[in-house]
Amino acid sequence: MDEPFVINLADAPARGHPRRATYVELEPDGVTWPDTGVNVQVMQPGQANCRYHSEPVQEDFLVLHGQCLAIVDGEERALRQWDFLHCPAGTEHVFVGAGDGPCAVLMIGSRREDACHYSVNELAARYGASVSEETDDPAQAYADWRAETPRVGVQNPWPVR
Repeated sequence: MDEPFVINLADAPARGHPRRATYVELEPDGVTWPDTGVNVQVMQPGQANCRYHSEPVQEDFLVLHGQCLAIVDGEERALRQWDFLHCPAGTEHVFVGAGDGPCAVLMIGSRREDACHYSVNELAARYGASVSEETDDPAQAYADWRAETPRVGVQNPWPVR
C-alpha cells in the first residue's frame, strides 16, 4: 500500500552492481510507486548509471554531489554539484561518474521501463554504457549486465554522515 512517509537518504537501503551505479532506494520494502520513479544513484569515476536510452516521457536530474558526464542526444556535457538536467520525452541519455570521487544524482522519471528505447552510441560505448544493437527490449539491453550478480544490501555510499 502506498502511504506518506519520511526517510533520510543516509538511512535508505542501497544495492549495487559491478557495472553500474549504486542505487539508493527511496521506496519502502515491497512498495513500487506506479507512475514515478525517484532514486539517487551514486557513480564512481568512469562508472555509468545505466545503458544509453530514451523514454517516451520527460525525466529530470539534479546533481547532489560531485561531478559527472551526461551524454545527451550524442553530446557529452560536464555536470557538477547543483546542476539540473531536464530531458524532454525522447531525449537519449546516460550518466557517467567523473572527477576524483563519487557523484550522487537525484533521478526522477517514469516507471515505464518497457517503453525505453536503447540506441547504439559511440560516446556511451567508451564507458560500457551502450548497447551493441538497437532495441526496445530491456532484457536484451541489459542481458550481459544481468548475467552478473547484483549486490543487494550494500552500504549506502552517500551522503556521508
